[in-house]
Amino acid sequence: MNPDELAVLRDELEAFAAEVFSPLRRSDQQEKGLAYLRGLLLDGRRKSMQPMAERLGIDHQRLQQFITTSTWPLDDVRARIACRAVRALEPQAWVIDDTGFPKDGKGSPGVARQYSGTLGKVGNCQIGVSVHAVTDRASCPLDWRLFLPAAWDPKHADDPAAAARTGWRRARCRIPDDEGHRPKWRPAVEMLDELATWGLAPPVVVADAGYGDNAHFRAALDERGLRWIVQVKGLATAHPLDAVTRQPEYGGLGPRPKPRYRTRPVPLAEHVRTAGRGAARAVTWRHGSRDRLTGEFIALRVRLAGRRPRLEPDGTLPACWLLAQWPAHLAEPSHYWVSNLPADTPIEELVRLAKIRWRIEHDYRELKTALGLDHFEGRSWTGWHRHVTLVTAAHLFVTLARSRPKVPARV
Repeated sequence: MNPDELAVLRDELEAFAAEVFSPLRRSDQQEKGLAYLRGLLLDGRRKSMQPMAERLGIDHQRLQQFITTSTWPLDDVRARIACRAVRALEPQAWVIDDTGFPKDGKGSPGVARQYSGTLGKVGNCQIGVSVHAVTDRASCPLDWRLFLPAAWDPKHADDPAAAARTGWRRARCRIPDDEGHRPKWRPAVEMLDELATWGLAPPVVVADAGYGDNAHFRAALDERGLRWIVQVKGLATAHPLDAVTRQPEYGGLGPRPKPRYRTRPVPLAEHVRTAGRGAARAVTWRHGSRDRLTGEFIALRVRLAGRRPRLEPDGTLPACWLLAQWPAHLAEPSHYWVSNLPADTPIEELVRLAKIRWRIEHDYRELKTALGLDHFEGRSWTGWHRHVTLVTAAHLFVTLARSRPKVPARV
């Protein structure tokens, strides 16, 4: 926004900031929080602290101190933002995803040579895992976690000298002792648990194959009683819905053996090929900027196999949905999803939810190009999480402004 556009929204921005920063007891901290939001919203090529301070006409050390060393309750502010976003958007799903932050040096917390979907390759970057509230028309992040690669965890060091160097890097970035390397799905589930403590629960969880292919992730969602639809690869295996189990004979010692399936599970791609292209239906999942988005889909009921599967009381695997997109010009399906949504869920609803992840790419693009999500130049763990939280607040404010057609909300 240019200064004139932001001036039109001054009263609304101050009211929004008063709500978001109400957990901050000191008025000077609330003022700095409002200034940081204004800096993120104002037009400018860089949204790091010094350029923002120059545009705001203030000393950049005020912003730096607020983000890096000032003591204020980040979790309470995040809770305010998340609750306001859910209340305003009434989301149809929560989407879990991650994004890369390219970096030149090695001093930023979590930076390492790792694969980034943002780069489309392995590069020197940070990775942020996020949970977003999503509808077909709008979306907003609810929570963030910075992913720590194994190189940032002394427990994964090859020798004591390497562990000491890692410890020094962590201390310099002020990374908490209880933060270590773990698969990306674990911080995602931790965020779902944190959001639950704020009284928030997802209508359905959506994720790409980076999360959906992990049986532990799906099991964690099941343990929390959450509904989900996640993308998987066609190599994942399942039994047909009518697969028969047999009860092994009991030898009289130890626990009784559980029922076992008489046949081996086969890849999801094989289930779809067996159903045949004749089972496909044309489904429109949304109206794009130029035309309706329509594709050919097959929906089947199967019993998903995998590592340490959760069994029903009778020893059978739970029935779930297998959804596959099979474009007419391809010999094989192009995408697969599995879901624990109810058996009477229409295929149109399965497809709409499976495809709703497109909103996240819109989020990341706007958060980075317009609001400076990846412009943070500090080297502290707390600073990174505070910056992305305030960027999220700015994004929510713009989203709320757009919901009122007569209010200028160009970013």
